[in-house]
Amino acid sequence: MSNREADLQFEYMEKASAFVDELANTLGRIPTACVVTFGCQMNARDSEKLSGILKKIGYELIDSENADFVIYNTCTVRDNANQKVYGRLGVLNGYKKKNPHMKIALCGCMMQETSAVERIRESYHFVDLIFGTHNIYKFAELIYTMFVSDSMVVDIVDGNDKIVEELPTERKYPFKSGVNIMYGCNNFCTYCIVPYVRGREKSREPGDIIREIEKLSKDGVTEIMLLGQNVNSYGRGLSGGITFAQLLSEVERIDGIRRIRFMTSHPKDLSEELISVMAGSDKICRHLHLPLQAGSDRILKAMNRNYSKEKYIALAARIKDRIPDISITTDIMVGFPGETDKDVDETIDVVRKVQFDNAFTFIYSKRNGTPAAAMENQVEENVVKENFDRVLKCVQETARMRAKRFEGRTMEALVEGVNENDSTLVTGRLSNNMLVHFEGSNELIGRYVKVSLDECKGFYYLGRKVF
Repeated sequence: MSNREADLQFEYMEKASAFVDELANTLGRIPTACVVTFGCQMNARDSEKLSGILKKIGYELIDSENADFVIYNTCTVRDNANQKVYGRLGVLNGYKKKNPHMKIALCGCMMQETSAVERIRESYHFVDLIFGTHNIYKFAELIYTMFVSDSMVVDIVDGNDKIVEELPTERKYPFKSGVNIMYGCNNFCTYCIVPYVRGREKSREPGDIIREIEKLSKDGVTEIMLLGQNVNSYGRGLSGGITFAQLLSEVERIDGIRRIRFMTSHPKDLSEELISVMAGSDKICRHLHLPLQAGSDRILKAMNRNYSKEKYIALAARIKDRIPDISITTDIMVGFPGETDKDVDETIDVVRKVQFDNAFTFIYSKRNGTPAAAMENQVEENVVKENFDRVLKCVQETARMRAKRFEGRTMEALVEGVNENDSTLVTGRLSNNMLVHFEGSNELIGRYVKVSLDECKGFYYLGRKVF
């Protein structure tokens, strides 16, 4: 079915390109398009697909939002992400008043929220196209519909079993790429809106994943990141009975792939089999993102996380025992309904015992439609802020100590680009996901080089290339 759908979308690309050609004649230049990504790696990968289709139908991709076609690929995990989109739309309205040919589209997780779509319909009439997460593969068809329509086009579906991956993509990096291995989530953590906007869990067939990575390898990609809301549950529902660990072993065999990353892992599903595969691999990166969220058993239960504080600590200890050079990062939420200072003390205790290499620490955001939004005892803002600062201070202290353990060592870095602040330096990423800045030119971009980690600066290194 996905091949037939892909063929149909290629037909719509041909139809849409005729409108883009017509616009080019009117403007006297190639029309420009800008895709702005909010949110996670899944959204970033989706944006590469949107960009690929835009380029295919004749747009020139630029970074400026003062373009002929602007697409916001939205996130809705926290409310401030929604507010950011509303604010940016006001800026786009100003651009559109000066450019009558300009088109504006919104897609992604925020568009799966009925209240958000209704607000845009009522207050942002200048938006031309709205679509969600389940029909992103129809982008070419929706562009065509937008061009032939005199009003806002809204195409939101609540669910879709189709997985269409055969469409054009425009990768941000020629040497590394994300690869979707599954979609949706079945966990229903009480604070999280993702299962409602991304849908229920669906795994891709392993053969399709392997073929995509083989194709990427032939196109010069050497590092891939396997993407899913919970990669550890990959394979459930597939007839072959494959596990995520087994999929990793298959990916390892692909010639040309030197590094394998993945995210995100749910602690409740991380298997001993996966730890063994990682421990014995030369290609799987020494980095594991393992969201904790909270250290209090009472809060973890209210979150529906399905593990305890002690189980998480024991799991982290087993991972470090089997893979001594692993770097473990995490997510920590502060301010979940009913959370007390004592609960936060429990979270800090986990940080001290596990010794995370880094943590994304954030304040709970009430998301309408989730069970947590209806819970009593929403925590006062000033209390949340105090506890957030306490957690952040502990995270930063332990992360700095963890990072410093590599000082003086020589490690391999994949050079990702010229340093943004100093053009005489390049920035490389280590297997453990830390960055190192060292002297070099853009000729090194995409290459693996040995780098001496001379000075730890807390969350990155200054180093020098080793010849």
